[in-house]
Amino acid sequence: QVQLVESGGGLVQAGGSLRLSCAASGRTFSSYVMGWFRQAPGKEREFVAAISWSGGSTYYADSVKGRFTISRDNAKNTVYLQMNSLKPEASAVYYCAADPDPVNCGSAWEYEYWGQGTQVTVSS
Repeated sequence: QVQLVESGGGLVQAGGSLRLSCAASGRTFSSYVMGWFRQAPGKEREFVAAISWSGGSTYYADSVKGRFTISRDNAKNTVYLQMNSLKPEASAVYYCAADPDPVNCGSAWEYEYWGQGTQVTVSS
């Protein structure tokens, strides 16, 4: 089992940057594919980015490609989401998720463990 705690959210102006972190408990962090999802009020939870066990493969939603970067540090049991050139439509609660072997890393249904979320607000 793994517990996830996100941090780094906040209020930023459009065009600005934020770096989210997700700290995981347990000794087997490298056994999990990690994902970032977001959910705005009244909308479904949507995929943002995912990273493979070793960090060798990364996946992004089209809406964030070229602006967001997912990375992980298995020695620190932490996954990051660097968000640049933020737009107001990026405002949402951002969730970290973990699963040992998701069939589709872009689907929220595939992830077994979730953090509590961190709020990101981008002002125009």
